[in-house]
Amino acid sequence: MFVQLRKITVTEGNAEKVVEQFGKPGIIEQQEGFVDIKIMVKKQRGGKEEVIVLVTWESEEHWKRWEKSDAHIAAHRAKRNQPKPEYMLNVEVGMYEVKAVKKATGNEQNESSV
Repeated sequence: MFVQLRKITVTEGNAEKVVEQFGKPGIIEQQEGFVDIKIMVKKQRGGKEEVIVLVTWESEEHWKRWEKSDAHIAAHRAKRNQPKPEYMLNVEVGMYEVKAVKKATGNEQNESSV
């Protein structure tokens, strides 16, 4: 498996806007090799907020096909001239190859191998 991690830092009170954006249905769900998207918000007591978006693919090759696809490129072209939202302070992106997955024992639904 292959995971793209996006760490998005936003101004206070705006994490839900990012959650909404990444949570909307889109064409990525129809792509071969796409597994899922997990969207997490770091609990904070004020100040900046942090959203983590994990996009999981069956393999790095599946992710590369998506990145090079006409649909993906067209979506980014459409946003190219739009200004970044003021509440978005920083975006960090990392790519990770999943080396191990540990699941709960005693539950046949959770068995998988990487």
